[in-house]
Amino acid sequence: MKVAVPAEVKNNEFRVAITPAGVHDLVANGHEVLIERGAGLGSSITDESYATAGATIMPDAASTWAAADLLLKVKEPVAGEYGYFRPDLVLFTYLHLAAEPALTHALLASRVTAIAYETVQLPNRALPLLAPMSEVAGRLAPIVGANAMLKPNGGPGLLVPGVPGTHPARVTVLGGGVAGTAAMQVALGLGAQVTVLDTNLFRLRELDALHYGRVQTIASNSYEIDRALVDSDLVIGSVLIPGAKAPKLVSNDLVSRMKPGSVLVDIAVDQGGCFADSHPTTHADPTFTVHQSLFYCVANMPGAVPNTSTYALTNATLPYLRMIANRGWQDAVAADAALALGLNTVDGLVTSAPVASAHGLPLRELSDVLP
Repeated sequence: MKVAVPAEVKNNEFRVAITPAGVHDLVANGHEVLIERGAGLGSSITDESYATAGATIMPDAASTWAAADLLLKVKEPVAGEYGYFRPDLVLFTYLHLAAEPALTHALLASRVTAIAYETVQLPNRALPLLAPMSEVAGRLAPIVGANAMLKPNGGPGLLVPGVPGTHPARVTVLGGGVAGTAAMQVALGLGAQVTVLDTNLFRLRELDALHYGRVQTIASNSYEIDRALVDSDLVIGSVLIPGAKAPKLVSNDLVSRMKPGSVLVDIAVDQGGCFADSHPTTHADPTFTVHQSLFYCVANMPGAVPNTSTYALTNATLPYLRMIANRGWQDAVAADAALALGLNTVDGLVTSAPVASAHGLPLRELSDVLP
């Protein structure tokens, strides 16, 4: 199979979808790997490194997409890439289709087979291909939040850990999953006073057992969210419903009653965001003001640390990528229930229930699209 990897084109997106080790693995399995020239430079991976691992370097995006049987990306295609879509293409990347109506309709119109990293789900409900980037985004969130709290950046001029004799920042994390836990750990390490809210009491008990006395755990509901946020200096939103739009937990009215200069970081913005006023921003222009609060809603946060993110992502995707390349997407999906949940579109049909629900489209069962 010809596995092709184009350069990412989203604003300040420096990740690449495969490492030289991943190339070597696929070539050893008898596949041809095609890498667009310069695709890895943002992650400090040279064309020479890819070539040494066995890849063929392609001159541009058009030739890379055109040669692909299986196209591997990091971020969802942007409008300028829709013209590369075709019926015999298999696309394997983050898609977030519930929050992307234009992309959804473009995939359906071109009859692309699209498999989304973020909806591959194990029987225990874990999301193995979303987890590494959730960890990165979670660990970044307190760091970018602390930076936004600096006065020159529009914040209140508050140092997160404080100094002896002063109060540290109050940090509230909405959601105790992979991203929320990572955010909590870094916020604790920075010396903040941390509260985590989640609807899962078993998860709150786990966090309490691990960090007893250092983190406050609260059962999440609208009343407790309101209480926590009006006193918060930094809020990190990390809630997730796999494949679906994120629930809106923080209203405009609540933001109006928060501290002037408070900062809200929405990790869930890829899935529509969990704050009512969230909209995607970029690393070039990451923040905007709502009332007297500062929102940070960068839709590709891990792109800011591409070296770490690229290797973490390939570690997770490679086993699934190898399976698709070795067996073809139909056999791979039929053999692996977790990968089957990643299938979002096939031959102009939606095969993901959350995506179909988000856009009011008919849902086709997996058995209807497999031979």
